[in-house]
Amino acid sequence: MSKVWLITGANSGFGRAFTEAAVASGDVVVAGARRVDTLDDLVAAHPGRVDAVTLDVTDHAAVEQVVREVAERHGRIDVLVNNAGRTHVGSVEETSDAELRSLFDVHVFGPAALTRAVLPYMRARRSGAIVQLSSVGGQMSMAGFGAYSATKFALEGMSEALAAEVNPLGIHVLIVEPGAFRTSLFGNGSLSPDTIDDYADTVGATRAYVEGGDGGQTGDPAKAASAVLAALNADEKPMRLALGDDSIDTIYAHLEQVRADLAAWEKFGRDTKLEQ
Repeated sequence: MSKVWLITGANSGFGRAFTEAAVASGDVVVAGARRVDTLDDLVAAHPGRVDAVTLDVTDHAAVEQVVREVAERHGRIDVLVNNAGRTHVGSVEETSDAELRSLFDVHVFGPAALTRAVLPYMRARRSGAIVQLSSVGGQMSMAGFGAYSATKFALEGMSEALAAEVNPLGIHVLIVEPGAFRTSLFGNGSLSPDTIDDYADTVGATRAYVEGGDGGQTGDPAKAASAVLAALNADEKPMRLALGDDSIDTIYAHLEQVRADLAAWEKFGRDTKLEQ
């Protein structure tokens, strides 16, 4: 039986790649985007397989309505892919409260609203999958990506708890952690406008990387989509899926650093119990 997918940010990048991979496997995709006309070519290329809907993940009332209508129209939602997102570069000091909140709206509160909306349908059927598009930046951070990584860390923390809650109900949670892939992420980001000279060597390097890196990323979104489908169809499904040499190598290095700090300061950390 074919599955019904609901994919946010389906008009480009990973969202488009996931849509095409799901359709190629015989499934039906409800493709969401803020501007539904950007999905016209997908609908035309896959008649009857791609159902385009207007969906702004930061509009929670609209989220609930879209999910309800999708469930009524297709009878179920088998896979939710929380993919919509963008990047932001700025030091923690340079990043305004408004910029930070805006990013959390897209990467945390939007996925939370969609997850809440689809879970009643998945729980009723005791099956389903929720795919959370995180990032290598959901495992570690670097100068200039503090706000972006904060949202991805939050998404991963929420998703770990979610997995523990819904796995016994037959619902799987998959956290995807890509590195640099040939998507529009770098070209669709924002920069804190009021720069501080003291961060020129640290955050400035990240700004230059993002501004000059669009179109030069080595990751293939189509191959990423194939890996995600393989993980969802595996007998032993992972909770995390790192994608790309850069993501895997960076996460390994970060884990080694965490282990080194833990080992070096373990005695001090353990010697904090109240005296009896």
